[in-house]
Amino acid sequence: MNFVRRRRIAIVTPMLPIPHDQTRGRYVHETARSLAKLADVKVFFQQVRYPRLPLVRPRSFIEGAVGPDYRLDGVDVEAFSYPVLPVVSRGLNGYVGSAVLTPRAAAFRPDLVLAFWVYPDGFAALRTARRLGVPCVVGALGSDIHVRSGLNTRMTRHVIQRVDALLTVSEAMRRYAIERFGAPPARVHTIVNGFNTAVFRPLDRAASRRTLGLDGDDEIILYVGRFVEAKGLLELLGAMGRLARQRPRLRLALVGDGVMKDRLPGLLAERGLLDRTLLPGGLPPPEVATWIGACDTLTLPSWSEGYPNVVVEALACGRPVVATDVGGTREIFDERRGRLIPPRDVDALTEALRQTLDQRWDPTAIADGMTRTWDDVAVETMAVCEAVLGGGGRSTGS
Repeated sequence: MNFVRRRRIAIVTPMLPIPHDQTRGRYVHETARSLAKLADVKVFFQQVRYPRLPLVRPRSFIEGAVGPDYRLDGVDVEAFSYPVLPVVSRGLNGYVGSAVLTPRAAAFRPDLVLAFWVYPDGFAALRTARRLGVPCVVGALGSDIHVRSGLNTRMTRHVIQRVDALLTVSEAMRRYAIERFGAPPARVHTIVNGFNTAVFRPLDRAASRRTLGLDGDDEIILYVGRFVEAKGLLELLGAMGRLARQRPRLRLALVGDGVMKDRLPGLLAERGLLDRTLLPGGLPPPEVATWIGACDTLTLPSWSEGYPNVVVEALACGRPVVATDVGGTREIFDERRGRLIPPRDVDALTEALRQTLDQRWDPTAIADGMTRTWDDVAVETMAVCEAVLGGGGRSTGS
């Protein structure tokens, strides 16, 4: 009998669900969990550690590193951190991250290193893989290539041009990686995200509202994601303020967490929306699904996106979506399932939300054809890894 050894894949990422934000990095968690059915997978959860000094804090995410006792359903995970200084250490973070990662990855003895997030984690993964003599595949998720400037741009280009394969979550991102960062076209592969079909499915609105204790007669606009300006939250509050003047039953639900959380009560009060807004926090997938089931429409007015999973999940639940026409969002849906608008346009957002609330939608028609699973994602990801391991498209740069 021939024994075929399972591949050993080390996944490196800074993006996973954490106690104070269950929505963060769910796509990485789901991909890792499904990949673990096909290979021996270990996830190395890299986190940055800021010095305990006043005013020295990250501006784009909530700091809150988990300890070595961190566990994640269905995944063998090792959490650790490395020291950084905002701005000052930006060009060194990938090197420091690799120094901390290498002995941990070496103990696992991987056949391949797979990173999700281009810089600094993809850079660290690439250096570590080269030292271990194994190939490296990096997955770009969205803002890790779209929101780049200065030194970050140069370091991101370094990674993208040297990895053995680059994964993108949309065709729009694939084109951008090639045109903006010089990615070799033959080494760039689009693998769009899936969703948990057992959790995100057409749900009865009345039953979902009873579960959450919500009024059945209210109109509910739902946002799910990080609380940062780049997600279009200020535009959303502006549009909500205008709509609320004509729609007395209108409510806004903001599911998530982020650096704007402490500012939100003041911003809502300025617009007279404090008593119309629900803030349940960052939630696990089953609870997110219940909120989607309870809403009239989900909106995602981001300035940039890769392939926004919450849009997929909302459509799978049979809810129309109002989203900005950025990244791969256009690849997900069209006017039969909602409305696409320009980013940073309060007028367009207001009108699109108004029209969507006024229109009668067929949940079954919206959800029709939404069947792509995380197992599908894992199979396609594994195929790219096998091609690289077989020598196809190997890069020799470090």
